Amino acid sequence: MIALAPSTLAPSATALRVKLFADGADLDSLVALARDSAIAGFTTNPTLMRKAGVADYAAFAREVLAVVPDRPISFEVFADELVEMHRQAMLIAGWGSNVFVKIPVTNTRGQSTSPLLRVLSREGVRLNVTALMTLAQVSAVTDALASGPHCYVSVFAGRIADTGRDPVPLMREAARIVERRPRTELIWASPREVLNVYQADEAGCHVITATPDILAKLALAGKDLDEYSLDTVKMFHRDAESAGYAL
Repeated sequence: MIALAPSTLAPSATALRVKLFADGADLDSLVALARDSAIAGFTTNPTLMRKAGVADYAAFAREVLAVVPDRPISFEVFADELVEMHRQAMLIAGWGSNVFVKIPVTNTRGQSTSPLLRVLSREGVRLNVTALMTLAQVSAVTDALASGPHCYVSVFAGRIADTGRDPVPLMREAARIVERRPRTELIWASPREVLNVYQADEAGCHVITATPDILAKLALAGKDLDEYSLDTVKMFHRDAESAGYAL
């Protein structure tokens, strides 16, 4: 069997520059991840919260902030009108000094939220603008955030890849756009696999969000492929025996 040359082995995740943000809404998982110093921040959204069975948005946020008082954490508005988005954003921003308010790049009618982003930035609200997928959106959003405090721009690279497009060139260019705004950080959002962590680092992203499943797989980085092959064969054999299969 041909072994990979040392130069092609993945480096340890701890050697990467890109920061890891845990993405999820399961409180037990968040509590466990809060103990991990490698996790630099946290994000969630209404879809994840609904899947996790969260019924009371504000109560859930208070529980999370009790265990994550010192790292960035993003909570999203869910209004569709810009005026109501503003009201919700100001409320959420008041939950804690480490809170970033997630604002979607448009509302459900495709109306840009850039005017709202400018207002909130001038008011000193720390934002995480979400669901971006084009460079035009990145440019518009970074311009809107120019006068504000520290903020994030979340480009959904995983969803871009779901359409059959390679997100890496787009993320590289997005990083160049964001580079002009020193208080703005680029997030590679919606990753699908551990490889995306390394791609995000190479593309110059500041942050990558990752679900607990992907974070757990980071332990495989650089694993010997002969050993991993054997582990996989053993898994198939063990599961067949456990199922009691016979021919």
